[in-house]
Amino acid sequence: MSVTIVNVGKELPKYSRETKDVLPLVEAWLDGQDDRFKRKILKIFEAAAVDKRYSIMAPEEVFTATSFEDKNDIYIREVKKLGTSVLTNALNNADWDPKSLDYIITVSCTGIMIPSLDAYLINELELRQNITRLPVTEMGCAAGISGMIYAYNFLKANPGKRAAVIAVESPTATFQLEDFSMANMVSAAIFGDGAACVLLSSEENIEGPKIIGEEMYHFFDATHLMGFKVVNSGLQMILDESVPATISDHFPQIIHPFLEKHGTNIQNVDHLIFHPGGKKIVQTVSDLFGTLGKNIDDTREVLRLFGNMSSVTVLYVLERFLNKEMAKGEQGLMLSFGPGFSAQRILIEW
Repeated sequence: MSVTIVNVGKELPKYSRETKDVLPLVEAWLDGQDDRFKRKILKIFEAAAVDKRYSIMAPEEVFTATSFEDKNDIYIREVKKLGTSVLTNALNNADWDPKSLDYIITVSCTGIMIPSLDAYLINELELRQNITRLPVTEMGCAAGISGMIYAYNFLKANPGKRAAVIAVESPTATFQLEDFSMANMVSAAIFGDGAACVLLSSEENIEGPKIIGEEMYHFFDATHLMGFKVVNSGLQMILDESVPATISDHFPQIIHPFLEKHGTNIQNVDHLIFHPGGKKIVQTVSDLFGTLGKNIDDTREVLRLFGNMSSVTVLYVLERFLNKEMAKGEQGLMLSFGPGFSAQRILIEW
């Protein structure tokens, strides 16, 4: 029995702005700050390797002082719309009846809503009343792959079933107007909003890459590296500057034992499906893979076109590979990092 990735759908909010057009808003926001500091922040935006980003709010709204409640209300409203649209389109493209879904996983960390998104999707699409649902909430950028890992394990234990993983994120809803820390500046420069949906199946004779194996890797004593602090104004970004070095130090243990466990090695992996956490992390991983004769060009391109959409982003990279012509037996390695600190990995084969 195998688990197949059937398709990936993506959906973007209606607002977008190129980075060059965001710079005047950033400059106005930093009015009153030290000139040297302002120049430094503008250079961070210019050098972030993000040409364009999308948002659930107009860019001017992002830079307007509002309450946590106001921003979170916008998050809830727009996440419902994006989630409904991206799941509907993915089901239509696969020619699946919504009632044929057995398992629904929703992924988000950039807002708070109870009931979670999956409950609303069950109503909106009239999914089965006995569908199994799982909201994945506090795993940040790693959660797109985490959701797929949970779906894989459900499907592996239940032949002939179907699952949907829906990731919807709005990092712009977490932007802190009064926070002038480097963590807030860097996150503002790299993040954008978006949604994705992955359909998976344990039915027989389904076309698409098969999941060969999955595994999580947890770093000890690293909970301080990445996450959110809940403050009166919302979710305040925690992003330690040592993240790239930490990834580099652990890289051999993250990659090689996992591949060996599944009877392969990095030389046999044809495609790297890596989450674009940001320019520095991308460069760190690119350098590490580069010594192994591999590239992460698709990861760079997704970062350039959309920014880092937290859990959603790696699924956009996966979608690019599903749209390519692949030979039978080619392998792909999915990899993402997130709060915990942890790495999530999936090995797939066409």
